[in-house]
Amino acid sequence: MNKKGKSTLEKLKLNLRVKNYAKNTIEIYLHYAEVFLFLFDKDIYHISMAEARDFLVNYNYSSISQQNQFISSIKLLYKYVVGVDFNMKNLERPRKEKPLPKVIEKEFLKSQISKIENLKHKSIISLAYSVGLRVSEVINLKIEDIDSKRMIIHIRNAKGNKDRIVPLSQSVLELLREYFKEFNPKTYLFNGQNSLTYSSNSCNKIVKKYIGKQYHFHCLRHSSFTSMLESKTDISIIQKIAGHKNPKTTLIYAQISNELLKQANLPI
Repeated sequence: MNKKGKSTLEKLKLNLRVKNYAKNTIEIYLHYAEVFLFLFDKDIYHISMAEARDFLVNYNYSSISQQNQFISSIKLLYKYVVGVDFNMKNLERPRKEKPLPKVIEKEFLKSQISKIENLKHKSIISLAYSVGLRVSEVINLKIEDIDSKRMIIHIRNAKGNKDRIVPLSQSVLELLREYFKEFNPKTYLFNGQNSLTYSSNSCNKIVKKYIGKQYHFHCLRHSSFTSMLESKTDISIIQKIAGHKNPKTTLIYAQISNELLKQANLPI
């Protein structure tokens, strides 16, 4: 890519950082913006919106999710670099597929966690499962965010740039104390081998290692809320812990709960 192209990406990156976009989101948008600029091979100021729309309409996407990410990245490219709002005329956003969340059976999950000998790995998985934390929320936790006096955890600058507090269980607190004595983390609760923060990729690897190759880290979040629902935790409390803006997002767990299905009075 030429100097102008690199300069364009740097300008987009800077603006996304200023607007407090998540690190992973910035990386995704920069990737698709780079693909777009590479395929046109000319300055963004010389690519008309009509050309950009034709490109987005005719591009061979691998999924609906990729298509939406591509559209978002190009919109932001024009907004923050060119300084104009991208015209969506003749370009409709596809509706995302909405498969039901994948949930890990509670007793199996607890059994697998109990077998983990590495205290850091056990702490990461246990903490995430206990209150359904996202991987970004786990790796960005600081030591000071664990409030053992009030038995709460401060989740800062989470999805949607919102802060929230979630409960801290006694069992997780005791596990974290054991982990702290052995690993002596600095600033962030979970340090990487060569950095202050553990990586999201490493988090996914440990879930696959200890729980199963068919699972990913976000399954812990789905499993946590499903378990809470099955234990008759009020849906409004689960919504608050999850940080969901819309209660409909939380209610999806009612669709996948085996225990709730068992309560149905079938006609025959």
